Amino acid sequence: MDQEVYEFLLKHLGGIMNNDIASYHETTAEDLTLYEWWVTPHRLDGLPFHEFMMTSNASNGSVFGAEEKGKTRFDLSNLLIQRYGDSAIASYTLLISTALPEGVKVAAHNESRVMIKLDGAWKVVHVHKSPAYTAPHVG
Repeated sequence: MDQEVYEFLLKHLGGIMNNDIASYHETTAEDLTLYEWWVTPHRLDGLPFHEFMMTSNASNGSVFGAEEKGKTRFDLSNLLIQRYGDSAIASYTLLISTALPEGVKVAAHNESRVMIKLDGAWKVVHVHKSPAYTAPHVG
């Protein structure tokens, strides 16, 4: 595993989970493109969408991607990092665990993040998320 890209990815995701807009800006390209299946079936462009969500989450004590409020953590299942010079792709299943009074609830979805090293610093330039459930054609 490419340790440099792995540590960058953890910093990037940690910033999002902590509603840290400064960290998000530091690790994300301004011309970010992304697909988030649970938000809209269309591509989202730029940073304002997540800035709004992170600001709103921070004000009410919730975590981005968690279905309910509570202590959370994230894990990257089946992580694969493919690096090609100053470009890298990370693909994994994101698991967000939330401690609730009735027990731990885990939300999961598949993600791919494309990262480019620009002027010596890694930036996420594209994200694609898809649901982590059995496909309809599987019986």
